[in-house]
Amino acid sequence: MRVVSGSARGCKLQPVPGMHTRPTTDRVKENVFNLIQDRVRGARVLDLFAGTGQLGIEALSRGAAHCDFVEQDKTAYNIVCKNTETARVSDRAGLHRTEAATFLSRCGKRSYDLIFLDPPYGGRLLENALSTIETFDILSADGIIICESAVEDAFAHGFEAVRERRYGATMITVLRLRDGGTDE
Repeated sequence: MRVVSGSARGCKLQPVPGMHTRPTTDRVKENVFNLIQDRVRGARVLDLFAGTGQLGIEALSRGAAHCDFVEQDKTAYNIVCKNTETARVSDRAGLHRTEAATFLSRCGKRSYDLIFLDPPYGGRLLENALSTIETFDILSADGIIICESAVEDAFAHGFEAVRERRYGATMITVLRLRDGGTDE
């Protein structure tokens, strides 16, 4: 696992030990950032189920202004802390060890241009996160949400899907506010 591009290009990131975290593959990550490359520079980013922090770190490496990393698991949180230091992006990182729903309910008037959602596959975490994001209105007017899910995972939401890409058993869905934003 490495940073693909930008100021931390080539930097190796630490994985979370064990089988509880499923890191995004470098191939999928590179393709995701190819889809959103024009939206990263200067963006305020939220990496909601951070895991290793690699999606937010990649965004910071490519010029995002700030990224809030949210991770509930203590071991994974500590890895995010180490990885932001290793990639030399910790000065633009907000690190939060809490549940996703708790963070979203307390983030106040923050607004994000890019939100990465890569929760564990299966279950309702993705659907619940999207509902909470909509409730607290934290996506900027032309912001996008990038969801990583298993192909078979279904989720309902009040956002407009502007892109879907399948990579083996992984589905990447790019969402935006309905009747808002610009086409991808």
